[in-house]
Amino acid sequence: MNQPARLLDYRSKREHLLIGLMSGTSLDGIDAALVAIRTNGNGEIEDVALREFYYMPYSDDLREWVLNLCSVETARLDQLTAVHYGLSEWYAYAVNQLMEKAGVTAAEVDAVCNHGQTIWHIAGHTPFPGPTGMTEVRASLQIGELSTLAERTGIPVVGNFRARDLAADGEGAPLVPYADYILFRHAEKGRLLQNIGGIANVTVLPAGASIEEVVAFDTGPGNMIMDQIVQIVTEGKLRYDEAGRLAASGVVSQPLLERLMQDPYYQVKPPKSTGREVYGKAFAQEMLAEAGKLGLSGPDLIATVTALTAASIAQAYLQFVLPTTKVEEVIVSGGGAHNQTLLRMLQSQLGAGMTITTTQQFGMPDDAKEAVAFAILGHETLMGRPSNVPSVTGAKRAVPLGNICF
Repeated sequence: MNQPARLLDYRSKREHLLIGLMSGTSLDGIDAALVAIRTNGNGEIEDVALREFYYMPYSDDLREWVLNLCSVETARLDQLTAVHYGLSEWYAYAVNQLMEKAGVTAAEVDAVCNHGQTIWHIAGHTPFPGPTGMTEVRASLQIGELSTLAERTGIPVVGNFRARDLAADGEGAPLVPYADYILFRHAEKGRLLQNIGGIANVTVLPAGASIEEVVAFDTGPGNMIMDQIVQIVTEGKLRYDEAGRLAASGVVSQPLLERLMQDPYYQVKPPKSTGREVYGKAFAQEMLAEAGKLGLSGPDLIATVTALTAASIAQAYLQFVLPTTKVEEVIVSGGGAHNQTLLRMLQSQLGAGMTITTTQQFGMPDDAKEAVAFAILGHETLMGRPSNVPSVTGAKRAVPLGNICF
């Protein structure tokens, strides 16, 4: 079947089966979700159901290769080229393991929808020598070759989602808010969808909101700094603070926390986005130096950077959300949803007026939401429908996202 015929066939169906893939800035591994989407007679999404979920952790070697690419001090062009192709072998393996777990075949899956691995994200514009002189461009790089993934699985692939929003002069992030709107909007309750991955981002869903009223932005660091400090403090024995136990055993340094909260990013009005370029290895090394000056123990430092994530999220709400939107529920997803110390800190910052829950309590594993989201975005691309949210990214218009590889 040729490409136009495949698209027409897809758009004529009411029932669709897709696989969403997400590998985030925490660099822990690949989330793979098998998602059933039902549409109405107008092609609009009527129902989304998670059929199966599979998680595949990165090996230490792969994680080191990818992490090296995320720093200008260690990135190498030959490794970037190799990882761009090699990473898709991992994506393909995850897809095949998910299908085996779910008991479905490649012929039953309409498409794989892959976010790819973010290597570098430039917030705002960056100078560039254009054809008529110096200009400014938007840029973000997610790697993982679509052709390799399509060839290994025998399934069409949708990927490179951020590029079209960037081309429309958007930030290219966050993109999940469209799916948050589809999955969690409520006619009577104002909700915040707080994802805490490597970076933390929030989607604001006012009660009864239309898609044009949705607001979302990166609140700042999520698990990224915590994970790096834990790995350094434990000399690599631990990769993250399971359930927040190490943070719970320490004492938050208020002087250091107050200094960290003076970061200019927290005062920038949305739309805005950030990443490992800001809160990566160099930032963690600065925290270690500051902790040494203050005589903090490892658990104290872990408690403090955990408090930083909670405080930056709460401050974002207080500054940019609550003055204009009534909120009843905060629904947390991502790895941070498992950190009970972080959730307790966030609840104490927000008070009793807002209930903190997780996506698990809505029947969706906390780690699966973003993979499900990219299945939704890929579906809309195949339907020829826009799925960026200009009020979120700052794009000049709504556009279909992603490239399709048959």
